[in-house]
Amino acid sequence: MSFNSDEVNFLIYRYLLESGFSHSAYTFGIESHISQSNINGALVPPAALLNIIQRGLFYTEAEISIAEDGSERVIESLSLIDAVMPDVVESRKVAAAKQAQIISEQNALNGSQEVTPAAAGGRGDAADMEIDAAIEIPDSRTTVLRGHESEVFICAWNPKNDILASGSGDSTARIWNMNEMASSANKAANQLVLRHCIQMGDAEVPSNKDVTSLDWNCDGTLLATGSYDGYARIWSTEGKLFTTLGQHKGPIFALKWNKKGNYILSAGVDKTTIIWDAQTGQSKQQFAFHTAPALDVDWKSSTEFASCSTDMFIHVCELGKERPVKTFEGHSHEVNAIKWDPQGQLLASCSDDMSLRIWKMDSTRCVHNLLAHDKEIYTIKWSPTGPGTSNPNLDLYLASASFDTTVRLWDVEKGACVHTLTKHSEPVYSVGFSPDGKYLASGSFDKCVHIWSVQSGKLVQSYRGTGGIFEVCWNQRGDKVAASASDGSVYVLDLRGSKST
Repeated sequence: MSFNSDEVNFLIYRYLLESGFSHSAYTFGIESHISQSNINGALVPPAALLNIIQRGLFYTEAEISIAEDGSERVIESLSLIDAVMPDVVESRKVAAAKQAQIISEQNALNGSQEVTPAAAGGRGDAADMEIDAAIEIPDSRTTVLRGHESEVFICAWNPKNDILASGSGDSTARIWNMNEMASSANKAANQLVLRHCIQMGDAEVPSNKDVTSLDWNCDGTLLATGSYDGYARIWSTEGKLFTTLGQHKGPIFALKWNKKGNYILSAGVDKTTIIWDAQTGQSKQQFAFHTAPALDVDWKSSTEFASCSTDMFIHVCELGKERPVKTFEGHSHEVNAIKWDPQGQLLASCSDDMSLRIWKMDSTRCVHNLLAHDKEIYTIKWSPTGPGTSNPNLDLYLASASFDTTVRLWDVEKGACVHTLTKHSEPVYSVGFSPDGKYLASGSFDKCVHIWSVQSGKLVQSYRGTGGIFEVCWNQRGDKVAASASDGSVYVLDLRGSKST
């Protein structure tokens, strides 16, 4: 057995990406010269580092549980830290031997009666985490899209048609026509592959960089993608490259079309945000107000937007103005995501400081500082409800997804958590409201997609895939949910007639 530092560094780099630490992955990749290694990332399966660590942990547990005579002893599971501490491993061996002796003596006293681990002081079986069959989405209503050669970080439905876009670590985006697939048995034949290439001399070669973000324009005719190669690209629904937007000096972490469809907004590791003219592909204005990588952006209007960063600040900027029109500060750690409410009046932000904050333009202090999560909050979404929406008679809610494995629903007017959704067992990376605002989808690295009733907070539908879930999104009719996964799969769940309250 042999390995070198390049291989270890690559696995760490991939782990950081898969865990959502994209800016940390970028910094580590630069310092460890990942781009100069000859490792083909497309051949390395998702969760490779965790798999090899887990195998090492199993080996260490086997050393403890196998007695000198070859018999197996019941032991408690080791934590990863315990497994690398020789004193702990040795003490576990001694404890396992003593426990085996106790069981043997009790068996001798009780004849042939079996003594279970629980009866001997062990933990017994873990809680059953299987999905209730009554709410499980059957395979007959599930389409698994395969074609990506690496983890799929993002997916987004076309706002007008049943066309789904996905972006992956294999340096491609793909467009899947679900209308055509309904009458086709060959799922791979109905995908358009959008290869992200860079110019090297006279030739175009694959960038070998992750596609980090994508967004459809308002009428569904164009798709914008952002990549770790530092370029944004605009594509037609037929998969033709329309234009390439190149001014960022490093990976792009987020990009969004405005509602008019004439501008695209992007945020990058180079600490800047850029408004692009979608027609010409030229930069209209670059905003260099952050002092660290910009992580997320969101439009307030067709010319105003907010941006957040690892520098803990939130800036509200406007096209044509040389300084931010507003700066919000208060978070004590990097700000992961920001979202304006449907009316553009309230700005929500979430952070690694485990807080969720609500801001208004007429105040420098946050309106609410919502504290309930126990770990980092990865993302947030507003419900498409309340005044100014197509569901004006429903209350406005905010959903937050956290690494503490929970999703929370908030009544922002009251500043109160109304539901805590607790069925996930791993970090939750994505949430999304149905177009009618009555249901919430959540996706976690426990490989599950859950559908919840917003009114009751009850789990109404569930699906377990084969990879950790990075993104969930609803189609425009609200009868399908798509989810992108760490094993290169994209799941499409048909919810017609299956939801309830």
